[in-house]
Amino acid sequence: MKFVDEALIEVIAGDGGDGAVSFRREKYVPRGGPNGGDGGRGGSIWVVADRNINTLIDYRYARIHRAKRGENGRGADQYGHGAADIVLRVPVGTVIIDADTNEVIADLAADAQRTLVAKGGAGGLGNLHFKSSTNRAPRQFTPGGQGEQRRLRLELKVLADVGLLGLPNAGKSTFIRAVSAARPKVADYPFTTLAPNLGVVRTDTSRSFVIADIPGLIAGAADGAGLGHQFLRHLQRTRLLLHIVDIAPYDPDADPVRDARAIVAELERYDVALHEKPRWLVLNKLDLVPEEERHARIEAFVKAYRWKGPVFPIAAINGDGCRELVYKLQDWLDAHPATEAAAGAAGDEGAEMRAQ
Repeated sequence: MKFVDEALIEVIAGDGGDGAVSFRREKYVPRGGPNGGDGGRGGSIWVVADRNINTLIDYRYARIHRAKRGENGRGADQYGHGAADIVLRVPVGTVIIDADTNEVIADLAADAQRTLVAKGGAGGLGNLHFKSSTNRAPRQFTPGGQGEQRRLRLELKVLADVGLLGLPNAGKSTFIRAVSAARPKVADYPFTTLAPNLGVVRTDTSRSFVIADIPGLIAGAADGAGLGHQFLRHLQRTRLLLHIVDIAPYDPDADPVRDARAIVAELERYDVALHEKPRWLVLNKLDLVPEEERHARIEAFVKAYRWKGPVFPIAAINGDGCRELVYKLQDWLDAHPATEAAAGAAGDEGAEMRAQ
């Protein structure tokens, strides 16, 4: 898997340089007084979101990031040089978490957004700071401060407007190929998709939105079955979920209603807020159902599933129904800007659109 969405790193800021103890010694200048300079500050470590980076793969191999120590102070009132800061560049959408306390330090959701994750130590004071009328020859100085040290967990949550949800082989990748220029792998075996895929859907010259396709869920994902809940975090930033269901499974023992309920149950076990997001039902592979049976098959599924939200029958393999769905999505997204959707993700509309 080339796509890496999680990494554990250690950041160590530089210590400050020590202050110096020194006295001015020049010919014809007796008792010149103290002239020990301060130490330089240690290097700090910053994390910056960069839209030109797509994964966290660099941090799978470079796990320790250590800034340099500040230079010690010197005589003749010379201060030590401060050490250069280290800047770690990560993809937009990266969440930085303290690995020891699970505290969220920052959520870098915009390009060029930056945060300080480890502050360098302050430089120590030289003896020139300690002179006074009663202490003409001070030998006091302070050592440099210690730089911060942290273990961080980096988690990438892709930025998309619409997220695809469903079992393996439900047709999520086929759908994203049908409506965008993305070309994820499609095959006739489960778990073809092993990493999230993003597709830009353009509905007009100035209107578009982004769809995220993640690996399929199966019952028991919370306990590690299949790929588990590993990629569900990528749906947390979306405004709308499309639950894609295979309406004509090859397996005669498969029950689409039971499988759809199992997926929703796994979603709720992972994150209640994600479960409460607005969700539309998409019944895929309609081309495998005889035309005269399609209406009855759709009605039977909706009744058995007790679904009260929007339903869209499609055949992603040949594009039937996909364009109509895309325009409906664009209209909904235009009517629900990102700020509104984020604030009301768990509101009445989300509750109304999920299975009862």
